[in-house]
Amino acid sequence: MANLLDGKIALITGCSSGIGRATALKFASEGAIVTCADVDQAGGEATVAMIREANGKAEFVRTDVTDPNQVQALINRIVSTHGRLDCAFNNAGVEGDVIETHEASERNFDKIMAVNVKGVWLCLKYEIKQMLKQGSGAIVNTASVAGLAGFPSLSLYVASKHAVVGLTKSAAIECAPSGVRINAVCPGPVDTPMMERIANNEGRPGRKEFEAFVPMHRYANPKEIAQTVAWLCSEQASYVTGVSMPVDGGLFAS
Repeated sequence: MANLLDGKIALITGCSSGIGRATALKFASEGAIVTCADVDQAGGEATVAMIREANGKAEFVRTDVTDPNQVQALINRIVSTHGRLDCAFNNAGVEGDVIETHEASERNFDKIMAVNVKGVWLCLKYEIKQMLKQGSGAIVNTASVAGLAGFPSLSLYVASKHAVVGLTKSAAIECAPSGVRINAVCPGPVDTPMMERIANNEGRPGRKEFEAFVPMHRYANPKEIAQTVAWLCSEQASYVTGVSMPVDGGLFAS
C-alpha cells in the first residue's frame, strides 16, 4: 500500500518542537519530501536530523514568517528545487503572555498578531499563488479550540486563533473552484512546550485541571494532531475544504 503522502512536496512551519516536529516526522514517514521552517535553527535542524535518521527526506530553512521577503524566498526556494508545492502546514505560532485583557500590553498584542495572524496570512499568500499555478494543493493552518471559543487570560491568543479560522474559511471558498483545499486543525490541550508554559502560570489551572476539563481526561500526544494534518493534506480528504477541525478529546462535543 502506498504511503499517504508519497512523493508530495511539503512545507511545515514551526517545526522545531511539539506539533510541528511531530507533523514533519509524520509527513516524512508517509513519503513526503519535507521543508522544515522555523526561527529556531537548532530545533529545526534537530527535527531534520530525526527525519533523516529514519531514512526520510527533509531540509531546514530558517524563516521568520512575519517577514514577507523571507516567506516569499522560502516558497521560491521550494519551487526552484522541487518544481512545485503540494501541501503546507502553517503551524508557527506563539501564545504570548497569559494575562487578562485589560492588563495586556501593546507589545504582547503586536507579537501575537504578527506571528499567529500575519505569519499565517503571509504563508497562505505565497502558498496559494503557487498552488493556483499548479491547479492543485492542500494547506492546513494551526488554529486551536481557542479559535472556537473564549478562554480567560488568553484573549489576545484567542483573538489571533479566531482570525486563523476566518482566514481559513475565506481562503478556502476563494480557492475551492481551483483544486486548492484549505483547512485548519483546532487542537485542545496538547503535550507540548507551549501548553506547559500556559499551565505553569501562577494562578492558572495546571495540567491536572486541564486534563479534567477534557472529556477524555488527558492531553493529546502531538502525534495525534500530526495524523489529522497528514490526512487533511492527503487525497483521502479530497472533498474536505474550509473546515476548522477540533482535535480535542471531546472538548467541543457539548
